Amino acid sequence: MEIQIYPFKITEELNFKAICSLTTKVMGLPNGSLSLKSRERNLQVARSAAGYIGLTEEDIDRNVIAKVLNRDRTATYHYERTHKKNFKHCIIYRNTFTKIYKEYKNIDGEKDIFINKRQLKNHLLQNKVFEAENSDVSLQVKSGEAICIINTSYFDFSNQIQNIKNAMKNYHFTIDII
Repeated sequence: MEIQIYPFKITEELNFKAICSLTTKVMGLPNGSLSLKSRERNLQVARSAAGYIGLTEEDIDRNVIAKVLNRDRTATYHYERTHKKNFKHCIIYRNTFTKIYKEYKNIDGEKDIFINKRQLKNHLLQNKVFEAENSDVSLQVKSGEAICIINTSYFDFSNQIQNIKNAMKNYHFTIDII
C-alpha cells in the first residue's frame, strides 16, 4: 500500500476554499461567486474579507489566494493594506468582515469582539481595570484580533482578573498570564 503525500500548497488551497465557502454561505451569495469577475460591491467586500482572513488567520500563500479568487496576486496586498481603513470608515466592509470573522471563529453572534488593541485597552481602563507601576505579573487579554497587556502586582492580581471579567462580560475574550 502506497501512501500519498500532498504538497503543502494543496492543503492551503483547500483551507482557503473552505473560507470562501463559509464566506458565501454567511453572506447569502452563490457558492463560487467570489471567483467571478463581477465588481458588484457585495462581492468585492466579501472577497476582500475572505482574502484578509486567509492571509492573517491561516497564513495562506498569496498565490494560492489569488488562484482561488481568480485574481492577480497583487490584489492580496490590497486586501491587507486597506483592511484597517475600510474597517474604520466603511460600514459595509465592517459589517461584512465582522459577520464572516465571527462565523470563522465560530463565535456566538450575541457577544462582540474587539478589532484593535487601543479600543480594547481603553475599554478595560474605563471599566475599573488598573495597571500597576511596579508590576510583578502581566495579564494578556485577547478579544478577536486585539491583544493587550495589563501589568499588575501579586497583591492585586485576583482583583484585576475579576475586574477584567466584569468589563468583558459582553465580549468574547481570553486571559493569559505571561
